[in-house]
Amino acid sequence: MIRKSVLIAASATLPLAAVFAQPLAAVPLIPRDALFGNPVKAAGRISPDGKWLSWIAPRDGVMNIYVAPASNPAAAKALTNERKRPIRSYFWAPNSKQILFVNDKGGDENFLLYGVNVVTGAERSLTPFEKTRVDVVGISPSIPGRILVGLNNRDAKWHDVHSLDLASGKLTPVLINMGSYAGFLADQNLTIRGALKSRPDGGSDYFPVTANKVASTPTEQITLEDSQTTQPAGYTSDGKTLYWVDSRGRDTAALIAQDVATGTKTIIAENARADIGDSMSNPRTGRVEAYSVNYLKDEWTPVGNAVAADLAFLKKQLPGEFSVTSRTLADDKWTVAVAASDALPTTWLYDRKAKKLTKLFTSRPALEGQTLSRMHPVEIKSRDGLTLVSYLTLPPGSDPDGDGRPSAAVPMVLLVHGGPWGRDSYGYNGTHQWLANRGYAVLSTNFRASTGFGKSFISAGDLQWGRKMHDDLLDAVDWAVKSGVTSPDKVAIMGGSYGGYATLAGMAFTPDAFACGVDIVGPSNLETLLKTIPAYWEAGKVQFYKRMGDPTTADGVALLRERSPLYKAGDIKRPLLIGQGANDPRVNKAESEQIVDAMKAKGIPVTYVVFPDEGHGFARPANNIAFNAVTENFLGKCLGGRAEPIGATIRASTAQVPHGAQFAPGLAEAATR
Repeated sequence: MIRKSVLIAASATLPLAAVFAQPLAAVPLIPRDALFGNPVKAAGRISPDGKWLSWIAPRDGVMNIYVAPASNPAAAKALTNERKRPIRSYFWAPNSKQILFVNDKGGDENFLLYGVNVVTGAERSLTPFEKTRVDVVGISPSIPGRILVGLNNRDAKWHDVHSLDLASGKLTPVLINMGSYAGFLADQNLTIRGALKSRPDGGSDYFPVTANKVASTPTEQITLEDSQTTQPAGYTSDGKTLYWVDSRGRDTAALIAQDVATGTKTIIAENARADIGDSMSNPRTGRVEAYSVNYLKDEWTPVGNAVAADLAFLKKQLPGEFSVTSRTLADDKWTVAVAASDALPTTWLYDRKAKKLTKLFTSRPALEGQTLSRMHPVEIKSRDGLTLVSYLTLPPGSDPDGDGRPSAAVPMVLLVHGGPWGRDSYGYNGTHQWLANRGYAVLSTNFRASTGFGKSFISAGDLQWGRKMHDDLLDAVDWAVKSGVTSPDKVAIMGGSYGGYATLAGMAFTPDAFACGVDIVGPSNLETLLKTIPAYWEAGKVQFYKRMGDPTTADGVALLRERSPLYKAGDIKRPLLIGQGANDPRVNKAESEQIVDAMKAKGIPVTYVVFPDEGHGFARPANNIAFNAVTENFLGKCLGGRAEPIGATIRASTAQVPHGAQFAPGLAEAATR
């Protein structure tokens, strides 16, 4: 890799989109590989001692970890050699001698922890257990030789805390979780200071921990309404201050500092429209130096002057949404990721003293020169007065005056996020770019229950799966029609996880609302969904019951069945495409199979694609590309947009098509090659 020191000129702030709009027909199709294949590099980090740079990049087609001397990034070497499952998450050990990463097998989400020596490349499993999922409980720069991890190898429902010696790999039990605690909080001395436990109302209680013994009485109570917006956020290095993100006594979550000795709490930051999101803490002191608020866009605000000049410099120099992804222990160098909605995602090395940015890499250089579309934040009113923060992307050439509305209505895909306790955000989005390039407007709406907008907005979604949550999506479509974005007969619905459920609900409960639907790992039966969730979700089970419907009561079962698309499968009228990972531990493949079987029994066309080596979504690029190839040809028939032929993508993946290949253009031929 060639490293270039860059003084960013004004011209570098221009988006990739053409300055003057051109008709869609004149805009080349962006190859699926460029959007959904392996990035050339991603997840850039700097080691705590500042001597190494690291990133994830393909090795023989599989994402692996690379390292390079910080003084010579061109001397990078592959550190790992995963052959099947891409590495998607890693972090530096506090001693800078190892890189630690987690990975699962075939999407089963039993994530184990691995360590690899930066100099020798020697790798070993640090949690060599079967059917186990590791949680990282504590990491501290003051104790560089070990970390705290949670393991559920004794009892699948609960994690016990162990001390992990990074040099020897030895695991020493610290606290055996016999009290059904959902999680633990450690300080910078790797001393466990707190434990969280689920409450009967779906909230949680916070218990002090002393000498690895949990107190019998909680010091903090968090009710159901605050459960998604209140949690402890870590100690300062001296252990004297405990930070909270806390919505108790207010609607949106504030950033609060609690004096451990006196219990006194001080509000550091709050925002009336959105929760306090992320924060930046000093790597030595642990004191919060900045926080972010994400309403329409993510915006960083300094706390005091420690990083104020740095954030102002980065905001001025880097066009788009930026985030600081790592900091050295000396805090003299940062890595910064930036991604404008219509520009290439890039990663930079920032020298604080010199106020100098050095470009490390562009993640997807194959997109260089392609026409990318701008994302437009919009606020949509629901029928009962809630504000739905949404994001609209339009096809190239459809909006010549750049006002965020097309000059004529275009087909639209309503792209629904998962969770449902998650959110859509502003910035570069490969799915938006892909669908816009194919000729569709793309609308992503934060329906009630989405996170980030306060606890009342979340609670407004309680027991509203398939009802008011779905009404919000219909209201968003109605807004798009009235605003001239699309026409009512040219709207598809698509999404994964909860977004897949929303797709099935849209097709079954409102069968005339959408021209077609694409469901990815979506549950069709809420009752069976709750019966098959992973054992390690036990602590959150009560909250699921309170917010979705309680399967332990007759009324709850009736509600869950009423809101399950499976029981209305016979009402589906329009084309439906379903994608599923066979090893999905969250949404069992039976969720897809049972609605496919119900539609088959009624003689209703449905196409079902399953991947035997995937779980909750498609991690392997070949599989993701294959499903997207089927999807864009399916949408092309339904909405009239553009598509690359399916070609050899099915053969290059593990895709199986148990049913309905004949209903998706080109799939039957591609599947039999």
